Amino acid sequence: MAMAADRRFADPTGEAPGVRRLLIAVGLVFLALFLVLPLYAVFTEALRQGLGAYWSSLQLPEAQSSIRLTLTVAAIAVPLNVVFGICAAWAIAKFEFRGKAFLITLIDLPFSVSPVISGLVYVLLFGAGSFLGPWLKSYGIEVLFAVPGLVLATIFVTFPFVARELIPLMQDQGTGDEEAALSLGASGWQTFRRVTLPNIRWGLLYGVLLCNARAMGEFGAVAVVSGKIRGQTTTMPLQVEMLYNEYNATAAFALASLLALLALVTLVLKTVLEWRYGDELAATRNH
Repeated sequence: MAMAADRRFADPTGEAPGVRRLLIAVGLVFLALFLVLPLYAVFTEALRQGLGAYWSSLQLPEAQSSIRLTLTVAAIAVPLNVVFGICAAWAIAKFEFRGKAFLITLIDLPFSVSPVISGLVYVLLFGAGSFLGPWLKSYGIEVLFAVPGLVLATIFVTFPFVARELIPLMQDQGTGDEEAALSLGASGWQTFRRVTLPNIRWGLLYGVLLCNARAMGEFGAVAVVSGKIRGQTTTMPLQVEMLYNEYNATAAFALASLLALLALVTLVLKTVLEWRYGDELAATRNH
């Protein structure tokens, strides 16, 4: 009986070793089928004709244009989402106000709305048949089928990531540190810069990584507002689709592999941060 009690203490779930091994095996098989195998297929097809053909595919003017456009859109959308996420999390976590629950619902909206629908919303707002579209065009401002439309669509589908990472973190931390800083004579900006920002820096960085990964890989929303103008409004995911539909498999998989590499870099950065600063991050989250 003592041995049975020791086994239960050592294994809180009470599961037999065989069950644990089975669950681990199922998880590994699932990851292999739906993550490792597709990535292997992408890189295999990209390098099928050798490194020379791979490099030449990435050097094509349209591929270069799609890479620059993707990085440009992400470079605009991510910082704006950082500002919004910090402000929204600060307001929700530190203050009580009417409409707070509604604001949280709005932040979660892109998680429940198809990206294609969000793109169609911007078509209705800025299209030729809308009120704003002709008015903006009369001033020479192009939104649809131009970089502003791509940025707006990307911001919409990515703005929950930073806010949703920071809201629970800031709620757990409470307002004690800020109140102490203010009572010692710190200004609002000094309190934010020296107290709040250091407390949320790892959660903020996680949100930025996730936001950036989604911004570079978004397809549905930008496909609707871009018009898919070759060499002008095609981001990397759109260019991959166009190349594949034209049976240019080598160029399509080469560009797709670059997207996959960017995603893997994001994952590696997140893993390194967790490994290097795991204790500090846990202490911050449990503050």
